[in-house]
Amino acid sequence: PGLARREEVREGDFLVVEGEPKAIEAFMGQTELDFAGSEKHKGGVTSTGLTLTEAIVPEGARIAGRTARSVNLLYRHSVTLLGVARGGRRFQDRVRLLTIQPGDVLLLLGTPERNAAAADWLGVLPLEGRKTDVIQRAKAGWAIGLFVVAIGFAVAGLVSLPVALSAAVVGYVALGLVGGREVYESVEWKVIVLLASLIPLAEAFERLGGAELLAGQIVTLTEGWPAWSALLVLMVVTMTLSDFLNNVATTLIAAPIAMSVAASTGTNPDSYLMAVAVAASCAFLTPIGHKNNTIILGPGGYRFGDYWRMGLPLEVLVIAISVPTILVVWPL
Repeated sequence: PGLARREEVREGDFLVVEGEPKAIEAFMGQTELDFAGSEKHKGGVTSTGLTLTEAIVPEGARIAGRTARSVNLLYRHSVTLLGVARGGRRFQDRVRLLTIQPGDVLLLLGTPERNAAAADWLGVLPLEGRKTDVIQRAKAGWAIGLFVVAIGFAVAGLVSLPVALSAAVVGYVALGLVGGREVYESVEWKVIVLLASLIPLAEAFERLGGAELLAGQIVTLTEGWPAWSALLVLMVVTMTLSDFLNNVATTLIAAPIAMSVAASTGTNPDSYLMAVAVAASCAFLTPIGHKNNTIILGPGGYRFGDYWRMGLPLEVLVIAISVPTILVVWPL
């Protein structure tokens, strides 16, 4: 240890590295290294995604007191023992030749199903939440190419964007870039249910005239005030609606109100329409105001109340900049 950095690394050499699973995976990708036994995991473009799984060795485990080679782990289960952690101790031997002891933490490489089967056969206990997906860099070119083609078709107007992206996903599955299970597990079903519940709620809110009535009453309160104050209140009302409705529905509701305000005050309607256009795109206070807000709700671990903490100062900043800018570019 400490002297290996002076050694010249040659093709065919075996390296013993130390680090977190994610760091090891990133290091292998950046240096284009293969792990020992990689030939058992290669399947070209259609190869199944691999996972790094950590598991602890209890007393009485099948592998305790034996090596990965002696139990034929790689050839029996197509799972590679990629690393061993033993209380911070460093090893110089190849991992597959180490004698495993109770209390060791093993790093297994294989498909999720094979890792689970191998862990059960070895008698080791997988650690919950300690799984790392291995990036299939050989598939990156195909994945990027399909995505670019889908975007190109959408930009050219040949198909709509949802259809193009859905076709790209089907292409990923057909070429084996991702498996059906991976597609299913990557779907945020909470988001789907939330959107499905929101759509009829927003339609009912719009059809019953609740949003228009609320906005009309607030705008009525600005009668007799300076024209720019009506512009300010209109932006606040539109932002509030946009936090609960999508921006298209918000614009459809707020635009007629903007035109009526301009007509009643004898001012430039472009100013109010631009205020609506800006405000309708500022749905920062809730996770349901825009699909991007909703998509990151699950993966980011956010709660409903987290959005207004950052969104409220942002909306104030947008108003502070937008109102003077609109008054300059589109004078009342």
